[in-house]
Amino acid sequence: MTKRAYPLSKVYGLLEPGPVVLLTTARKERANIMTMSWHTMMEFEPPLIGCVISGRNASFETLRKTRECAINIPTLALAKQVVGVGNCSGRSVDKFAKFGLTPVEAAEIQAPLIAECYASLECRVADTRLVNRYNFFVLEAVRAWVDTAVKQPQTLHHRGNGQFAVAGETLRLRSAMK
Repeated sequence: MTKRAYPLSKVYGLLEPGPVVLLTTARKERANIMTMSWHTMMEFEPPLIGCVISGRNASFETLRKTRECAINIPTLALAKQVVGVGNCSGRSVDKFAKFGLTPVEAAEIQAPLIAECYASLECRVADTRLVNRYNFFVLEAVRAWVDTAVKQPQTLHHRGNGQFAVAGETLRLRSAMK
């Protein structure tokens, strides 16, 4: 075996399952964006998404109070904005203006969607039982939007320490078992 010990502090880079997303919240006429990669699908219908948001993040308290947000899925074309949004605080910066992103009114929630993202999910908090202990929110997607012109979205996947993988090729594999 050629495997060697690996630091536990870097394990998340091996397991990051889904694309990096831009989570939007809004409260008292002020919208914010945060970059997030700690999320997972929990159920198909209704679509339930679990996510971890640090209590130090400006979006944490807004999500806790408003109980709604949008998950916006960017592509490689927005890589610089994704990193920039993740490296500044919404407490002191209007991230939409600073990073040239366009807020779009959502149908079901107050938080805006991001026009430049290829997909957006309008979400409401479905369960908060793990928030106090783990900062883990369970969200229910109540409306979904996708740009049908984007056929092979090149999504970003965080690998840790400023490294990202880019997805985009779709393989259709059929089971050999019948």
